[in-house]
Amino acid sequence: MTQKNRILLVEDDTSMGFLLVDYLESNGFDVKLYKDGVQGLRAFEQSKYDFCILDVMLPGLDGFSIAEKIRAKDKKVPIIFLTAKNQKKDKIKGFNIGVDDYINKPFDEEELLCRINAIMSRCQPDEKFESQSKVLNIGIFEFDHENLCLRKGSENKRLTQKENEVLKMLAFAKNKVVKRDDILLSLWGDNDYFNSRSLDVFIAKLRKYLKSDPQIKIENVPSVGYVLSDK
Repeated sequence: MTQKNRILLVEDDTSMGFLLVDYLESNGFDVKLYKDGVQGLRAFEQSKYDFCILDVMLPGLDGFSIAEKIRAKDKKVPIIFLTAKNQKKDKIKGFNIGVDDYINKPFDEEELLCRINAIMSRCQPDEKFESQSKVLNIGIFEFDHENLCLRKGSENKRLTQKENEVLKMLAFAKNKVVKRDDILLSLWGDNDYFNSRSLDVFIAKLRKYLKSDPQIKIENVPSVGYVLSDK
């Protein structure tokens, strides 16, 4: 059984906290909720967490202070701030501390989930893919993602960085749905209209590169994402 990623959630709004715990746990995470900064920091120091979600305004110890202490102990664990404050200076302060992202209240739970998945895919690629081969087989092709190369026999197609990253996300999840929002937030940092159209262009280009093997399909799952298959 796959071990669930553990999330430390520090949020003093009880209703919001319980709703987030329920939503994130229904999406496969193990979430521990704490309602003040001191308790949240103590929990982080006493246990291992894969992700931290911190409200900025907290009793006991604010989100900035918790993040500073977490970063002093762990340089890599991802951190998202939940905040009702939208001032540029606060965001700059957070990013200087080493926070990975901000999400402003009120927010959509699905957007938060997409941001969590996107950050984890960027921050933990070695852990996620360490058992995977550096060269992946896709039908009659060999995909050497470290060298941005798609090979068919003696033919080599050099991919652009973005083509390579899109194909890599699809190939590592072969035969499974990869959500559009996960691709957009991970590779573009935003899921707006223009980035979405850009992704469509890259998908079309990848289909063109792979079309010499009719077994390979990049299937569009309407309103959800894509599935790469080669059987």
